[in-house]
Amino acid sequence: MESNIAIKRLSALAQPSRLAVFRLLVKAGPEGVAAGEIARLLGITSNTLSAQLNVLTNAGLISSQRDGRSIIYAANYDGMSELLVYLMEDCCQGHPEVCAPLSIAASRAACCDQPQGALS
Repeated sequence: MESNIAIKRLSALAQPSRLAVFRLLVKAGPEGVAAGEIARLLGITSNTLSAQLNVLTNAGLISSQRDGRSIIYAANYDGMSELLVYLMEDCCQGHPEVCAPLSIAASRAACCDQPQGALS
């Protein structure tokens, strides 16, 4: 990944509403969530949500598809993974103990304990 793409993705997540939208979509799984439901769940007005969704889409962190009259948004897991790999690729520098806490945290990730698509 080029650094300018990483910066664009990190910048997209560096805002409370966008981060909340992205986390909601990650939690929702590949089925995604309709824009109206995102707005309802997060208490974001539709015009504000539209702008936030555009930033996340342009950063390659989410995707959308039309389903009848709704637009369904879903997290781009490949885009998220690419960013995480980019951030971690030079982590250890020959010292695996540096990355050990991250491995432990990843193994305890909440997403791995719930069935996909379970929103609460």
